[in-house]
Amino acid sequence: MTSDAAVEPSEALVERSVLSEQVKDRLLKRIVEGELEPGSRIVETRVARELGISQAPVREALRALTSLGLVEKRPHRGAWVRKPDRQELVESVQVRGVLEAFAAEQAATNISDERIGELGQLYEEMLELAAKNDAMALAHKDAEFHAMVISAAGNVVLERTWELLQPFSQTYLTVSAPGVDLMWLAKRHGGILDALKAHDPEAASLVMRHHMEQVAEIRGSLEEEDEGSP
Repeated sequence: MTSDAAVEPSEALVERSVLSEQVKDRLLKRIVEGELEPGSRIVETRVARELGISQAPVREALRALTSLGLVEKRPHRGAWVRKPDRQELVESVQVRGVLEAFAAEQAATNISDERIGELGQLYEEMLELAAKNDAMALAHKDAEFHAMVISAAGNVVLERTWELLQPFSQTYLTVSAPGVDLMWLAKRHGGILDALKAHDPEAASLVMRHHMEQVAEIRGSLEEEDEGSP
């Protein structure tokens, strides 16, 4: 019979792993939403103190974010929020475009009427938020819309791969830039919804690929403007 003492180490490892994943998700949310800006230092002890936990899961969370390219570890200086360069951002959107075009193609065949209804509701909410000029809330709904299309494809490997790229191509940074037409950004999702409603795989793939190509163009132009700013 296995004693409690023999089980405790493995249980502790599982608990720490789950905790580090929760810390990673929390830090990731703060980075994507701009609360932790590029160039900000993330202090392990401070995060651990804020969350009331030890430093070990925080350290593991930072290691995971480093592997995603969102955090960089500087020798003897700790962890810092990293800003991907323009080329990396554009390339991440381009790769995501290929994945989402494939997802839309698969979803057009597999999607249920219930899921189409949910996408339609999200689309209506995006239009309302664009009319209110609420860029941040629109970005969250945009992310939900794309995540729902990925989920509707029913491909676990595709979804896992897409999630690795999502932090780089999160549209919050695009829609909150001055001069971007929020209503135009919201309405672009209508074509995706129409193709899915029609259960037309080819049309869904084409419209999604075009959608993501436009995102890459916007992202690239915004980065060029930033580089040219004083």
